[in-house]
Amino acid sequence: MSIVPPTPAQLRDVAGQCGLSLSDEDLVSFRGLIKGALEAYNYVDAVPDELPAVKYPRTPGYQPRAEENPHNAWYRKTRVLGAPSGKLKGKTVALKDNIMLAGVPMMNGSATLEGFVPDIDATIVSRMLDAGAEIAGKVHCECFCTSGGSHTGALGPVHNPHKMGYSAGGSSSGSGVVVALGEVDMAIGGDQGGSIRMPSSFCGIYGMKPTWGLVPYTGIMPNEMTLDHTGPMTATVADNALLLEVIAGDDGYDPRIKAPKVEDYTKALGQSISGLKIGVLKEGFEQPGAEATVNRSVREAAKRFKDLGASVETVSVPMHLQGAAIWTPIGTEGATQTMMFGDGYGTSRSDLFSLSLMDFHRGWRRKANSLSEQAKLFLMLGTFINNNYGPRFYGKAVNISRRLRAAYDNTLKDYDLLLMPTTPMKATQLPPQDVSREDYIARATEMFTNTAPFNFTHHPAMSLPCGMVDGLPVGLMLVGRHFEETTIYRAAHAFEQIGDWKQM
Repeated sequence: MSIVPPTPAQLRDVAGQCGLSLSDEDLVSFRGLIKGALEAYNYVDAVPDELPAVKYPRTPGYQPRAEENPHNAWYRKTRVLGAPSGKLKGKTVALKDNIMLAGVPMMNGSATLEGFVPDIDATIVSRMLDAGAEIAGKVHCECFCTSGGSHTGALGPVHNPHKMGYSAGGSSSGSGVVVALGEVDMAIGGDQGGSIRMPSSFCGIYGMKPTWGLVPYTGIMPNEMTLDHTGPMTATVADNALLLEVIAGDDGYDPRIKAPKVEDYTKALGQSISGLKIGVLKEGFEQPGAEATVNRSVREAAKRFKDLGASVETVSVPMHLQGAAIWTPIGTEGATQTMMFGDGYGTSRSDLFSLSLMDFHRGWRRKANSLSEQAKLFLMLGTFINNNYGPRFYGKAVNISRRLRAAYDNTLKDYDLLLMPTTPMKATQLPPQDVSREDYIARATEMFTNTAPFNFTHHPAMSLPCGMVDGLPVGLMLVGRHFEETTIYRAAHAFEQIGDWKQM
């Protein structure tokens, strides 16, 4: 991809874009200077890339037909066998389709990316295979992971595992479904505003968003660097803790990693929670659209922690109700500039860049009309703000996010965990094809108000099922101190051992 120096007309256009007025003499001078600088670019282009080797054989797999995929959860089925032994030997794992699995197609829920085939494995994929796991394939997610519903993916809606025609939650919709149906033992989800926890809530499984900087995001298509999390989605707490043990820790690539304290999370299983202090967050039950039946189910579950010996008291963090508002400039502008105009990565980060993804994804500009309505909204809003105001609102949102983080931390000085509904409502009906754009987008965004704040404050948070309402699961969220996932697992496992959550 050798770079040809700009023509005078191209350079004049570039100058205009930069607010510069150049004379003909200026053009000649700058063209000569640019031609010299391009020698460095052409050197970089000529030398081999620096990518990790792909260790385990695999085939591209296949896209299952409807009769094999009634909930539309799977994008590709394949079979990648890992090491002959390890912590995950005998475990099957599904990958959210924003995670790179070399040689297996990936579209991240968007028609603009359909046809892309990664040439590397994500770090967590390599770690799972090294631990003996079998990768069973790729599962559908929402269009570029921009929805909390399960209706914006390019290949159609994903149906709830408990009730067809209802949302599975998003954006890790397929991950939640295949685990709930027992089609795999484990799945990996991604979470920028709740996208592990929301489908876990709607599907009735266990989903952990780890502390930001604990699990490397290398080889996963980014949305927004300060919000990106990846983590385990499982049918049991034990499997969740086991999977986090395998995937956590610095990989030498991901600049998000913040010297994480990696622990043996499975050691928390079976421990008593007597004396544990749990704060029931008042504002978590006061979100717009909150359903009384969901709130009641979560409050009843909180009492069960008390029966197990924990101290359970109501606490208040008033600013929690503004968490989604703080998230919006960060999530919208960050994703627009990084994921879209930055061709998936942007700059100013020491990462492992997938050039094949960047080159392919650059083509979204020619196919933008095929994006989901929700993705179009993100793109236009983020572009409008940047064109007219620059990144000042993004910057201020990041600044004031520290105030909310401090408010949670102050409460967590006195309490080991915070407790609230994961989503204010249970799964909603999937919108019909002829739904208005307004309702289509409402179904994509109405459920993230409790989950989103912890993406920018970076606290670990886990959804666990705690009952059924009208045949659909209810999710309870536990939030802990940074890098104290063990405390969450300790409480979640004790709660799980009480009995079948479906009967609660």
